[in-house]
Amino acid sequence: MIMSHVDWKEAITKGETSLGIEFGSTRIKAVLIDQRFETIASGSYEWENELKDGYWTYNLEIILAGLQTAYREMKEEVLQKYGVSLRTVGSIGFSAMMHGYMAFDSAGELLVPFRTWRNATTGAAARELTDKFQFNIPERWSIAHLYQAILNKEEHVPRIDFVTTLAGYIHWLLTGVKAIGIGDASGIFPIDETTHNYHSSMVKQFNELIAASGYSLKLEELLPKVYLAGESAGTLSEAGASILDPSGELQAGIPLCPPEGDAGTGMVATNSVRKRTGNISVGTSVFAMIVLEKELSKVYPEIDMVTTPDGSPVGMVHANNCSSDLNAWMGLFREFSAAMGYEADSGKLFSVLLNKALEADPDGGGLLSYGYLSGENITGIDKGRPLFVRSPESNFNLANFMRTHLFTAFGALKLGMDILTENEQVAIDSILAHGGLFKTPVVGQRIVAAAMNVPITVMSTAGEGGAWGMALLASYMINKDQEERLDDFLEQKVFKDVEGQGISPVESDVKGFEVFIERYRSGLAIEQAAVDHLLENGRN
Repeated sequence: MIMSHVDWKEAITKGETSLGIEFGSTRIKAVLIDQRFETIASGSYEWENELKDGYWTYNLEIILAGLQTAYREMKEEVLQKYGVSLRTVGSIGFSAMMHGYMAFDSAGELLVPFRTWRNATTGAAARELTDKFQFNIPERWSIAHLYQAILNKEEHVPRIDFVTTLAGYIHWLLTGVKAIGIGDASGIFPIDETTHNYHSSMVKQFNELIAASGYSLKLEELLPKVYLAGESAGTLSEAGASILDPSGELQAGIPLCPPEGDAGTGMVATNSVRKRTGNISVGTSVFAMIVLEKELSKVYPEIDMVTTPDGSPVGMVHANNCSSDLNAWMGLFREFSAAMGYEADSGKLFSVLLNKALEADPDGGGLLSYGYLSGENITGIDKGRPLFVRSPESNFNLANFMRTHLFTAFGALKLGMDILTENEQVAIDSILAHGGLFKTPVVGQRIVAAAMNVPITVMSTAGEGGAWGMALLASYMINKDQEERLDDFLEQKVFKDVEGQGISPVESDVKGFEVFIERYRSGLAIEQAAVDHLLENGRN
């Protein structure tokens, strides 16, 4: 049954809705859904991280301004469309970029500016912890940031009372509860699959490690409590309601589900929480997540072991760079068109240029690009140096130029995924993709299918994104049947009638990408030379 305008108005008034707000790397988005999981209204706020004192960060003022703006825009759309002022919702959930480092003192003051996942400054800590735990600790993880601060003997360390992620911070700010969803928690510290909690023996090892450095911190006292999808993780406080909606109209007491990371919301938004399924999320960074049937045979620095929001193990390949350099080139083309007297529509610009890639030579004509705005852990490059290079013999035309920049957006991801499929023989039944790249039909899917050599499906809901996935988790908490599993809830209720467009790998594309990826591997020395010799602001 399709809900009518009157039905939606009644649902809004009665609070038969769920709200998801996600802090992405370039946009904060709020999505309000009904009990049939359809979007009622949305709002957003565009933002960018900044490099400050050597760290990629967003300041607290912008975080709060973005939260309030996204909510206000969503609320205004509710009023405009349905003629009612939003005063309550059935449930709320917050999600954000995983990993990173937010450390607070006992008074709740942020000790150092938020250090995002994008920072490649924790190499020594990540290597030492990986060796100590015999479990891969990526540079992005919160525990790597904490331990690096300890190794650096940073002034703030003795004053730390609480460490969390951005989603955990927002949840704490609005509820007073130090909670974290297990998916987001799995990017803070290793999770024990049997207890659905931080791995106790590794917690003990970490405490012993920092005690030897002269610190009395106890990790179990610093980290937020771990929750599974479907559990209640507190309610919106009076202060929290005033922060989210400064107008004072939003009522307190609304139940909140556990805050999650963007990896978890990506899995939910693409119905990829069952074993042997996977998804690819494309944005400023790109990550692929495969829900595993069994543990990997060894530790791989390229593979993160995280979990679904309900605690199943996931092999995640995360590349720090994806669409940023491509977007920069698009900006250049837009500037050129404006200089020629033609203001190009953004959607048409992307469509025309991306579709040129389908006319290209299968391997991109011998061209090579690295879209490294920041360091790339998978390839061992610790600083960002976007690079485009060709030989005199390369077939340099617009089609090959665009294909090369699309190929390279998935270059580092491909290197990591090969470990899962070739070294570990991980079986993948299906991969679902989401992200802005797929707004242009066919092109992005063909490129990803070529890179992964597996069918790629984009659902009709793919454009909804992580905020919608977070709203689904909030809805699951209050609308699930007793003991109903998350995968069953998604399969049988949310995605039952959702259509998807699948594209199988094209043989010539696959072969072309294999040629390109060998060029990509060989050219990493060029990228490293750019890091070594191309100065940034007059210094390396």
